[in-house]
Amino acid sequence: MTEIAPAAIRSSAKIPMKKSTSRAKKDGPSISKLIVDAVADSKERKGVSLAALKKLLARNGVDVAKSNKRINSAITKLVTSGSLSRTRGTGASGSFKIPKAKKKKLAQIFCCQPVIVELHH
Repeated sequence: MTEIAPAAIRSSAKIPMKKSTSRAKKDGPSISKLIVDAVADSKERKGVSLAALKKLLARNGVDVAKSNKRINSAITKLVTSGSLSRTRGTGASGSFKIPKAKKKKLAQIFCCQPVIVELHH
């Protein structure tokens, strides 16, 4: 009726796992650091578009075709963390600039305090 396999065959035969070769880490700054530097160096008042940002990264030696997904994910992470602000578009598309949140908070604190002036006659 049912055949029972011998104990030697039933035990799990351990097959040696292939060792994954670790890739050498690329020297130089990360993609997110390059993106922040490129946006900070830009003089555009309305921010840098995604296409212009990819051109700047290509000039800095980044293979944009290979690392397109990493560039887009790095931009979305920078926007969610607050390092970049999106001026137009959604997701990784649109225009981006460096936010000026800290300067605005300090200006609001100091400008809204009442000033008492004494007049002497």
